[in-house]
Amino acid sequence: MPNGLIHDDSLRAHPDGLALRLTLPWYRSLWLSSVTTLELTVDGERVDADDLRFDFGDASYRLDELPEQSETLWFLQQHPLLVARLAEPVALGETHDVVLHGELRLPYMQIAPGQDGGPGVYVPNVVHDVRSLTVVDADAAPPALVREVVPPPPVAAADDPFRLGLTLYSASAEFRAGWYDFDGLLDRVAELGIGPGIEIVASQMVPTYPVVSEDFVRTWRDAFDRHGFVESSFGANLDMGRRRDRDMTPDEEFAFSKLMFEGAKKLGFPLVRIQSAKPALLRRLLPIAEDLELKLAYEIHAPMGPNAEAILRVRETYADLDSPLLGFVADFSSTMHAMSPTLLRAVRRAGLDDDAVAKLQEIWATDATMPARQQEFLGYLRGRDFDPGRLGSFAHLAFNMHGHVDPREWADIMRQILHVHAKFYDIDDAGQEPAIDYPELVRVFVEGGYRGFWSSEWEGHAFAELGEVDPLLLVRRQHDLIRSAMRAVMA
Repeated sequence: MPNGLIHDDSLRAHPDGLALRLTLPWYRSLWLSSVTTLELTVDGERVDADDLRFDFGDASYRLDELPEQSETLWFLQQHPLLVARLAEPVALGETHDVVLHGELRLPYMQIAPGQDGGPGVYVPNVVHDVRSLTVVDADAAPPALVREVVPPPPVAAADDPFRLGLTLYSASAEFRAGWYDFDGLLDRVAELGIGPGIEIVASQMVPTYPVVSEDFVRTWRDAFDRHGFVESSFGANLDMGRRRDRDMTPDEEFAFSKLMFEGAKKLGFPLVRIQSAKPALLRRLLPIAEDLELKLAYEIHAPMGPNAEAILRVRETYADLDSPLLGFVADFSSTMHAMSPTLLRAVRRAGLDDDAVAKLQEIWATDATMPARQQEFLGYLRGRDFDPGRLGSFAHLAFNMHGHVDPREWADIMRQILHVHAKFYDIDDAGQEPAIDYPELVRVFVEGGYRGFWSSEWEGHAFAELGEVDPLLLVRRQHDLIRSAMRAVMA
């Protein structure tokens, strides 16, 4: 997914000077308070911050007003305008050199909590767009999607141990770009015979997040009735850094989580993927979950595995609370045996040569901690006079999103695994995932007695270019792989 605020059709004429149609540079919706920095240069001249405004629907904000907008959601498919006052307005058809530097704070990815009532530290997303743009007066038309015809999937066997589905997160880039609306996305899923399970990340799909509106419920129900889908998992975030001046209080964490639970129930989900396993918060939320008949599952994601120190603390909390509603989401990014070819293609595009790519894989395979491996690789790059900034977020994601825990470790918590993110990045010509051993994972889960949903999660959009592949077609091929592996084990 291109990490850009602007694209080829972004530059527009405006009576004050110019306007840039912005795209949210992330895979989920964020609050306007998440926008930390916007700096614009046009034809080599820096535009003063006082000459910039952020037009969002019927509202217009100075840049220094954005930190206060913690109640205003920038929905993933919305395109606000950055308006710049210039001495001479640009004209239709002109070409101008534009540099837009943006920084955002991801409010649900807390690095460290705030101290003495102040704000915590959050993962940033830094965007630096350098483009020559032509002034246009309309959005670029979405591409005509190739509707590859594939044979219908095999009929589910009565003794298949897992039910299959997907998270709509798999089509993040295409949804953000407007290639699909919500109905069109579900229609394509049905057309390919994917399902029956549907999982969502609420902050990505729900325009009124964190509230699930009655309009969205009707849209959701109509699509499910039309296609015979089944709700599998509702992905909830906890936006601790929604306000810029401080973190959420415990009462606000509870209220925000309760809204998520109520939305999940409205849509018919039996399970919520939770982001926080703080003992005090879980103790308050359990009665809500009991009343709503919801299971709560904390995600185990790369670089951690079931026996990582942080996960052992969650397991201890679960033991203390002793509730059958508490469990885990197993994400297969934790248990990879190689780095994804999709990632390796991306870092090659960013300038790594064969030696650097080999060194990246060598460091990744060691048993050092994730931060230590990342720092070793950054040191290697600097030693070769290669600016790590050329890799953007890839230097971090290469280690943070690719874990190499032994797949057999999932057996240690199998009875507590309530849902599976069948993470994958590619399917090769032989029908296999080249970096994740799906036949082995199927064996471990079948023999361990797991009988829930496997929800396909294509995360190649973190590394692939928009339009490079059809992610939903890849999901269908992954389903074929999982079915084949299940039936081989059960034979």
